[in-house]
Formats: sequence, C-alpha cells, structure tokens
Amino acid sequence: MSFVAIYTIGRLKHSPKHPTTSEFFEAGYKVMRQADVSGNLVKEFSPLGVPFPEDLIKGDGTPILTLTVWKSLESLYRFTYSGQHQRALRNRHKWFDPHQEKLPSYVVWWTEEVTDVSWEEAYKRYTYYLQHGSTPYAFDYKRAFNQAGEKFLFK
Repeated sequence: MSFVAIYTIGRLKHSPKHPTTSEFFEAGYKVMRQADVSGNLVKEFSPLGVPFPEDLIKGDGTPILTLTVWKSLESLYRFTYSGQHQRALRNRHKWFDPHQEKLPSYVVWWTEEVTDVSWEEAYKRYTYYLQHGSTPYAFDYKRAFNQAGEKFLFK
C-alpha cells in the first residue's frame, strides 16, 4: 500500500507572543483535530528540534514546518480544501510573511513505507521540487501524479 506525504514550510509575520500568531496556533490546533478525526491521517511528525531551512525562507517571524503522511492523495486533497483547513487557507495572508508567497509553501510525494518519511527526506523533496518543478518524485496539487508516476487530475 502506498501513502502520500506532505511537507509545508512558512514563516509567520509576527513574534510568538503577538495576538495574530496566537490566532494562527489556535486555528492550527483545530486543523490538526480535524485531520485526526478524518481517519485518513496516518502520521504527524513533530517539528520540535527540527532545524528550519533558513536558506529557503528568510525573515524574522516564527518558522512553521509540518510533515504528515496520509492514506491517499485524494483524502489529503479533500482535507486541504475543506473544513478548518480551508478556513485557515483563507486567512494565511494575515499570518504568513508575504515573502513566502514567492516560494511554494508545500510539496507532496508518494512513499511505500511510512518509516521512509523523515524531515531530511522532506527537505530533500522540497529542494528538488524548487529546482525541477512538479515531477513524480515531488509535486504539487496543480501538477499531481499518481503512484505509478502518471499525471493525476483531481475530480
């Protein structure tokens, strides 16, 4: 059985004590609660102690990294564009540094084993995606691929 992993990267506009940052973390808690109860989230990796790749997104705000594994590309996509996560996406301009808008905020890839997913692998996939664009190795939703490496369109 194949799984799909997603790595997200960003930098908040404000310091950790700013009210807008607190609002972001409250929304993030609701988003992850929705992911947990969806039944499609396989694993969430803790970002604690993970070095933020400063060379990718510079700035002064709080760095944010997420890494999760999902049962399918379709379930990840549905989660991304529904419920709490969709509401959070609508508010991202309030929370995230505008510099981030110039770089992709995520990358997706297929994996056969959940144990193959790591922060190091995520960084490698994201860097590859920045250099080569969307390929079966690392892709985005606009130019997605199925497990066989064929182009995939969401319905």
